[in-house]
Amino acid sequence: MFCLKLFNMVLDVWGKTDVGLKRDNNQDSILVDKNLSLFIVADGMGGHRGGEVASAMAVETVHEVLEEQLESSQKVVPRETLKMAYREASRRIFHKSNHERTELMGMGTTMVLAFAYEGKLYVANVGDSRGYLFKENNLWQITEDHSLINEAIRAGTVDPNRPDASLVGRNVITRSVGFEEDVDADVIERELIPGEIYLLCSDGLCGLVSNERLAEIFRKNPPGSTVEKFIDEAKKAGGDDNISAIVIKVN
Repeated sequence: MFCLKLFNMVLDVWGKTDVGLKRDNNQDSILVDKNLSLFIVADGMGGHRGGEVASAMAVETVHEVLEEQLESSQKVVPRETLKMAYREASRRIFHKSNHERTELMGMGTTMVLAFAYEGKLYVANVGDSRGYLFKENNLWQITEDHSLINEAIRAGTVDPNRPDASLVGRNVITRSVGFEEDVDADVIERELIPGEIYLLCSDGLCGLVSNERLAEIFRKNPPGSTVEKFIDEAKKAGGDDNISAIVIKVN
């Protein structure tokens, strides 16, 4: 557990990544940086170990950009800084796979992050790694999946209540970091409110464990034990993918 004081608030943070039950290697990367108040989950994609390269590069790049901005004398504008960090990560990954290591061509990564700054939390994402808010015993997904199934649902061509709806274009990502040279990240801004809990996770968790079950685990357990229980639950559901989760509680 990491404990971070922020203005008159304290953030308690827990995070873990697990290879799961079916994969030989872990293509997820996570970051918990209590000094920068930066927390990231990235889920890499690509053969020849490209996924783990892409996710690690994305996390490292965002960390580097945020650190440079916070150490500079310029005023930090979080929304613009995060979008810039995502673009820089995409540019670096694309360049490596297309010019330096062509055997990794096509690699990319999803990435969701939370950045606490001046009493606010900024949640950014690209792809289908998710950000959730647990508040007053209810769970809300606060990020938008950039996936074929979600776009079909939004367009009205697929009924989300259909039993096989989740199979339509499952795992097809429509926006990722590094597959193309440029990318536009979604950024959400929220006030830090005591008692609220945030969850960042890869689809190795949310793709196997329902939102209802995630909420139930939050209701029945202290925040500090939920990460382990989330991973155990994903494994009980098959553990088909790498599993990563970060839980952030505002005190």
